[in-house]
Amino acid sequence: MRRVLFVCGRNKLRSPTAEQIFSSYPGLEVASAGLNDDSVTPVSAELLEWANVIFVMEKIHRARLSRRYGKHLRKQRIICLDIPDKFEYMDEGLVRLLKAAVPRHLGLDVSASV
Repeated sequence: MRRVLFVCGRNKLRSPTAEQIFSSYPGLEVASAGLNDDSVTPVSAELLEWANVIFVMEKIHRARLSRRYGKHLRKQRIICLDIPDKFEYMDEGLVRLLKAAVPRHLGLDVSASV
Protein backbone atom coordinates (compact mmCIF):
# COMPACT_ATOMS: atom_id res chain seq x y z
CA MET A 1 0.00 0.00 0.00
CA ARG A 2 1.45 3.35 -1.07
CA ARG A 3 0.76 6.30 1.26
CA VAL A 4 0.31 9.61 -0.58
CA LEU A 5 0.06 13.05 0.99
CA PHE A 6 -1.23 16.06 -0.96
CA VAL A 7 -0.15 19.47 0.34
CA CYS A 8 -1.29 22.99 -0.48
CA GLY A 9 -1.51 26.24 1.47
CA ARG A 10 -4.71 26.00 3.50
CA ASN A 11 -5.98 22.47 2.78
CA LYS A 12 -9.31 23.84 1.59
CA LEU A 13 -9.37 23.48 -2.20
CA ARG A 14 -6.54 21.83 -4.12
CA SER A 15 -5.19 19.19 -1.73
CA PRO A 16 -8.66 18.05 -0.50
CA THR A 17 -9.73 17.74 -4.16
CA ALA A 18 -6.71 15.52 -4.83
CA GLU A 19 -7.45 13.47 -1.73
CA GLN A 20 -11.05 12.99 -2.84
CA ILE A 21 -10.09 11.96 -6.38
CA PHE A 22 -7.37 9.48 -5.46
CA SER A 23 -8.99 7.97 -2.36
CA SER A 24 -10.72 5.41 -4.59
CA TYR A 25 -7.58 4.21 -6.38
CA PRO A 26 -6.57 0.67 -5.43
CA GLY A 27 -3.25 0.37 -3.62
CA LEU A 28 -3.28 3.95 -2.33
CA GLU A 29 -3.91 5.46 1.06
CA VAL A 30 -4.26 9.22 0.72
CA ALA A 31 -4.39 12.24 2.98
CA SER A 32 -4.15 15.99 2.55
CA ALA A 33 -2.82 18.86 4.62
CA GLY A 34 -1.95 22.54 4.44
CA LEU A 35 1.13 24.56 5.31
CA ASN A 36 -0.57 27.71 6.61
CA ASP A 37 -1.42 28.24 10.27
CA ASP A 38 -5.14 28.41 9.44
CA SER A 39 -5.18 25.12 7.50
CA VAL A 40 -8.12 22.77 7.93
CA THR A 41 -5.62 19.94 8.55
CA PRO A 42 -2.13 21.31 9.16
CA VAL A 43 0.97 19.51 7.96
CA SER A 44 2.57 17.61 10.82
CA ALA A 45 5.73 15.60 11.33
CA GLU A 46 3.56 12.50 11.79
CA LEU A 47 1.81 12.98 8.45
CA LEU A 48 5.10 13.54 6.66
CA GLU A 49 6.65 10.44 8.20
CA TRP A 50 3.52 8.43 7.31
CA ALA A 51 3.76 9.36 3.61
CA ASN A 52 5.83 7.56 0.98
CA VAL A 53 5.12 10.21 -1.66
CA ILE A 54 4.25 13.87 -1.10
CA PHE A 55 2.67 16.00 -3.80
CA VAL A 56 2.87 19.77 -3.36
CA MET A 57 0.84 22.12 -5.51
CA GLU A 58 3.47 24.86 -5.92
CA LYS A 59 7.26 25.25 -5.67
CA ILE A 60 6.86 27.50 -2.64
CA HIS A 61 5.18 24.60 -0.82
CA ARG A 62 8.21 22.37 -1.42
CA ALA A 63 10.53 25.10 -0.11
CA ARG A 64 8.40 25.67 2.99
CA LEU A 65 8.21 21.93 3.68
CA SER A 66 11.97 21.57 3.44
CA ARG A 67 12.58 24.61 5.63
CA ARG A 68 10.13 23.62 8.37
CA TYR A 69 10.25 19.83 8.28
CA GLY A 70 13.56 18.91 6.67
CA LYS A 71 14.46 16.29 9.28
CA HIS A 72 11.14 14.50 8.60
CA LEU A 73 11.71 14.36 4.84
CA ARG A 74 14.42 11.77 4.49
CA LYS A 75 12.85 8.99 2.48
CA GLN A 76 9.83 10.54 0.80
CA ARG A 77 9.61 11.60 -2.79
CA ILE A 78 8.36 15.18 -3.10
CA ILE A 79 6.73 16.06 -6.40
CA CYS A 80 5.62 19.56 -7.38
CA LEU A 81 2.51 19.61 -9.56
CA ASP A 82 2.74 23.35 -10.41
CA ILE A 83 -0.99 23.88 -9.92
CA PRO A 84 -1.78 27.53 -9.09
CA ASP A 85 -4.22 28.61 -6.40
CA LYS A 86 -7.03 29.59 -8.76
CA PHE A 87 -9.45 26.66 -8.47
CA GLU A 88 -12.42 25.86 -6.28
CA TYR A 89 -12.90 22.50 -4.57
CA MET A 90 -13.58 19.78 -7.19
CA ASP A 91 -13.35 22.34 -10.04
CA GLU A 92 -13.41 20.54 -13.41
CA GLY A 93 -10.14 22.12 -14.51
CA LEU A 94 -8.41 21.15 -11.27
CA VAL A 95 -9.70 17.58 -11.47
CA ARG A 96 -8.46 17.34 -15.06
CA LEU A 97 -4.98 18.61 -14.10
CA LEU A 98 -4.70 16.25 -11.15
CA LYS A 99 -5.86 13.21 -13.13
CA ALA A 100 -3.35 14.05 -15.87
CA ALA A 101 -0.36 14.55 -13.57
CA VAL A 102 -0.59 12.36 -10.48
CA PRO A 103 -1.04 8.84 -11.94
CA ARG A 104 2.08 9.04 -14.10
CA HIS A 105 4.22 9.87 -11.04
CA LEU A 106 2.82 6.86 -9.20
CA GLY A 107 2.85 4.47 -12.14
CA LEU A 108 -0.94 4.08 -11.90
CA ASP A 109 -3.30 2.84 -14.53
CA VAL A 110 -5.74 5.74 -14.94
CA SER A 111 -8.55 3.28 -15.67
CA ALA A 112 -8.02 1.73 -12.21
CA SER A 113 -10.05 4.37 -10.36
CA VAL A 114 -13.42 3.33 -9.04
